[in-house]
Amino acid sequence: MSVAVIAYDACVGRWEPNARGRLEIAALELYDERGFEQTTVVEIAKRAGVTERTFFRYFADKREVLFSGAETLQDLLVTNVAAAPASTSPIDAVTAALEVAGALLQERRDFARKRQAVITANAELQERELIKLASLAAAMAAVLRRRGVSEPTASLAAEAGIAVFKVAFETWVSAADDLDLPRVIRESVEELQSVTAVRR
Repeated sequence: MSVAVIAYDACVGRWEPNARGRLEIAALELYDERGFEQTTVVEIAKRAGVTERTFFRYFADKREVLFSGAETLQDLLVTNVAAAPASTSPIDAVTAALEVAGALLQERRDFARKRQAVITANAELQERELIKLASLAAAMAAVLRRRGVSEPTASLAAEAGIAVFKVAFETWVSAADDLDLPRVIRESVEELQSVTAVRR
């Protein structure tokens, strides 16, 4: 799928509002057109109408355009797991947090789809994505332990939640229809509960 090229005014200064957003769009366009490996930071900055120095004000390298939101996502998950009522089961606390994150991602579905296509095409980026998901699971497990959840329950709930999130996210970005990500997450949790139910 090709991405329409958005032309930016080359005279736009580095302090112009939304430089970060323009850099994200420009990077994804170029990754789609040329491939991740073939795209340079200089080309991304030029396409976005900013300087190379401005690029590095927002991103450490060209990979970070794809992963810069990881900290925000982790903070969101940790905050929501921690805020769950004391009576909430570990898996329900994790699910509720993932649904909140899903609602945030829902607003950026087009970006998420293009980002996922770039990651899928590059083994190094796939590895980085798996590391990110493992970090999210570890962070949620740590919060569950602070809530008094013992091991291995805390780790199992967090790891299961991330597995559900991964499957739901892939379903959401690949669907032809505009699915609701929080709903897909809920349905995926229900499916997990169904396949792990004790059969008598």
